Amino acid sequence: MDEADRRVLRQSRVRLVGELQVAALWDALLNRELFTPGMIEDIQRAGSGSRRDQARQLIIDLETRGSRALPLFISCLEDTGQDTLASLLRTSRQAAKQDPEDPSKPSQGKLAPVVLGPEELWPAKLRPEVLRPEAPRPVDIGSGGFSEIRAQDRAKGNADLAYVLNADPCGHCLIINNVNFCRESGLGTRTGSSIDCERMQQRFHLLHFVVEVKCNLTAKQMVQALVELAQRDHSALDCCVVVILSHGCQASHLQFPGAVYGMDGDPVSVERIVSLFNGTGCPSLGGKPKLFFIQACGGELKDQGFEVASTSPEDRTPDSDPEPDATPFQEGAVTVDQPDAVSSLPTPSDILVSYSTFPGFVSWRDTKSGSWYIETLDSIFEQWAHCEDLQTLLLRVANAVSVKGVYKQIPGCFNFLRKKLFFKT
Repeated sequence: MDEADRRVLRQSRVRLVGELQVAALWDALLNRELFTPGMIEDIQRAGSGSRRDQARQLIIDLETRGSRALPLFISCLEDTGQDTLASLLRTSRQAAKQDPEDPSKPSQGKLAPVVLGPEELWPAKLRPEVLRPEAPRPVDIGSGGFSEIRAQDRAKGNADLAYVLNADPCGHCLIINNVNFCRESGLGTRTGSSIDCERMQQRFHLLHFVVEVKCNLTAKQMVQALVELAQRDHSALDCCVVVILSHGCQASHLQFPGAVYGMDGDPVSVERIVSLFNGTGCPSLGGKPKLFFIQACGGELKDQGFEVASTSPEDRTPDSDPEPDATPFQEGAVTVDQPDAVSSLPTPSDILVSYSTFPGFVSWRDTKSGSWYIETLDSIFEQWAHCEDLQTLLLRVANAVSVKGVYKQIPGCFNFLRKKLFFKT
């Protein structure tokens, strides 16, 4: 879909989400081959499965369906009697074609020369990313002060130091949200996880990813969904993100510790998940960053912390109700962890796995406000993703989560990225 059609959809998004009658559209979308049956099922499962959530996901996914997607969608609206919305989109599209210039971009023919003083010659000032209405927020990590902002901007503009994330959409983001588990699994309902899912769906959409949500999958279905994602053609995209929200446990490993449970109680190791996206399994993502965010327990140990000079004001509030995403781990007689084996394996380049907790420990989730890790991750990304790289953002997350609660938790990551990563904001 070209940029003009994307703008038409985005400008009409609020009205479309509010008025679109999606139930009447499924057959029309299939008949015109805009979506496959599997894609329709994914849209129907989006969010809570409400009409609004389905409509919102349909509009998001429509942007990825090719140059004829918008006119075909307008025809589907007319086929199903939604003439008001069809007329709105057709009129807006015709107006955009007559005046294709993006009003948000300055006209090249009207640029006037300006005299730049010494302060304006700072590299950060020459970056278009900082020339926007809101003032850049100060960086408070380290002792470099605003010199660190300039260093970040220099890295951001250097393809040798930072990944290039110019594609729009930037890439695919798959969120697997396991909330309800079968009785035989012995795993409880993960109350509050839907809040985490909504946060991540909105956050990565704002970061220009095409977000797909799948809920309550068995271990086999999880692997199938991840294989399908890995086998897609990512040639025109710059990045890929996987977010998994589930119960977890320890697992024998060579490189990446931990496992996450399907709703049937069978575990899928993080190592297997990551391996699906290596150069053999996903060649179109070669040299591009692949990010994994795991909200699950790494074990069942509870960390009570140790005394420090000052206490945090962010300890658990009286009405909060944290619970762990932990289950016991029984290690067999033969399958043991082999940390020394890592050096004999090829390094998985361009991969980052962010864990909600240190291996072996529980990860806390509040039944009312969601998990500590996802809530903090979302907040940090909102405040700082416009000017800081991913590793700095994750340091902020680790610091903020580490001071929460009576029991303690600290996120960590396995970072095999070759460059800094700045999200497209």
